[in-house]
Amino acid sequence: MKDLFTTGEAAEICRVSQQTIIRCFDSGRLRGFRVPGSKFRRIPRQNLIKFMRDNNIPLDNLDSGKKKVLVVDDDAEIVELISDILSRDGRFDIRTASSGYEAGMATQQFRPDLILLDYMLPDVNGNVVCQTIRSNPEFENTRIIIVSGVIKQEEIDQLLRSGAESFIRKPFTIAELTEKVDAALQFA
Repeated sequence: MKDLFTTGEAAEICRVSQQTIIRCFDSGRLRGFRVPGSKFRRIPRQNLIKFMRDNNIPLDNLDSGKKKVLVVDDDAEIVELISDILSRDGRFDIRTASSGYEAGMATQQFRPDLILLDYMLPDVNGNVVCQTIRSNPEFENTRIIIVSGVIKQEEIDQLLRSGAESFIRKPFTIAELTEKVDAALQFA
């Protein structure tokens, strides 16, 4: 478990810009120290927790250090397959949803870094979900990958314009899934 954070790491954990963290640090709202002989700032874990609590920022990101992935599909086998692949990887905290409504609730509560989203859900399509997420500034850093077996190229293009980062066609390989996830989360 990490005990000392850079301003960049604190920004990622709090889901705000690094400049916001620097301003809070410089104004004294976020306590820490400067590295002797440099301009670099460091924030002890207990100070970051206090700052997050004082500002009603969920502590979820601080605890696991894993990237959060929400898998949204109404096909239970696909959900199980993707969840299993990502769980074995070890870098991800995974939640699942089987409808657009559940996805919306899970996004609000879980605050995923990445959503793997089936294009055709029982209650809504991927375009609507992408547009809804992209219209909320709280989720500007949430990445979306559309997963679908039945879709035309013009629909894929529309999804990318609506805010999806990428598209995976069903059936997919494990290598293809992990490559797209790594690219979306900038692991690669």
